[in-house]
Amino acid sequence: MSKRDYYEVLGVTKTAAEVEIKTAYRTLAMKHHPDRNPGDDEAASKFKEAAEAYAVLSDSEKRQIYDRHGFEGLQGVPMPDFGDLGGLFGGLGDILGGLFGGGRSRGPQRGAHLGMALEIDLIEAYRGCKKTVKVPRHDYCTECSGTGARHGSKPSRCRQCGGAGTTAVRMGPFQMSTPCNACGGEGTVITDPCPTCRGRGLVKVTRTLEIAIPPGADTGSRMTVRGEGETGDAGAPRGNLIIEIHVREHSFFTRKEDDLICEVPITFSQAALGAVIEVPSLDGKFTHTIRAGVQSGDVLRVPGKGMPIHGAGRFGDMRVVVIVETPKNLSERQEQLLRELAELDHKNVSARRKSFFEKLRVLFTGADANAKEKK
Repeated sequence: MSKRDYYEVLGVTKTAAEVEIKTAYRTLAMKHHPDRNPGDDEAASKFKEAAEAYAVLSDSEKRQIYDRHGFEGLQGVPMPDFGDLGGLFGGLGDILGGLFGGGRSRGPQRGAHLGMALEIDLIEAYRGCKKTVKVPRHDYCTECSGTGARHGSKPSRCRQCGGAGTTAVRMGPFQMSTPCNACGGEGTVITDPCPTCRGRGLVKVTRTLEIAIPPGADTGSRMTVRGEGETGDAGAPRGNLIIEIHVREHSFFTRKEDDLICEVPITFSQAALGAVIEVPSLDGKFTHTIRAGVQSGDVLRVPGKGMPIHGAGRFGDMRVVVIVETPKNLSERQEQLLRELAELDHKNVSARRKSFFEKLRVLFTGADANAKEKK
């Protein structure tokens, strides 16, 4: 049977804050816990399903992976053992947070981390730049100061647990303390909710930030902006904003780690005689000397003309690929000179060319076979 979407399992939206996810999980865990539903396989299955969903959505990194790539992205990611209830309890001690006794109390939790992608071009990556980004997140409602209760009122003490946040459940000879299912373990309930946040205590906002991208940033580089993630529990810090850089491809330069690669056309005479050529770079043109006899496709490495190496105080190399161009429209004088050169080539054939033309002659005339018959 295919898995249900984790957000659907907990009954929350994809923009749900951590506190909403936590409350939804507590409610389901209390409802379907096997100790409350002995012998009910369906309840046990739903309990495991909710625990698995919470294990992913309460972990900011796993949640980001799931939001981007779904279930396939979680393959290979370390997960608690959901095969049996023993493994479930052992692997989710922190997640259960003392739901069924013996768990550890965690105290105020910091806010979840947020992630976003930021695209820049190659020149911006070379020079470094500043970018303005808009970050959707949650803040405490200013109308109710995050309490969730209408202005001028306050949450009431939970009648079921008397404000303790926990209730005692007897299971045979044992008595266990579990979070109150009426207030979700908070000890208070909101009887007159704030109309602005509808009792959640949180509202959606868009935060505008200016981000400084250092020179040398590459696709896959990550920057952490501390304290710009989701809001945490009261008294706990915010999460962080994690920005992943994507550098657009350039129309002329190709990047290979810290090196830049470009193709530069040269004439036949420059290749044969050597020359000083102009080479473009991301900070302007520079000159470079090519040796006589360079071949089309040869790669000339120019140190220090590539991308800045972040934190190293130096630059990568420029790899210049020379492309010898064959002239198409010759003047009368150019054609005359090339014909003279062609004649000289026939008179002064190199050893390598002699071997090549000799092989052609033998192939088409059978001269080698005739020579053997004479012997």
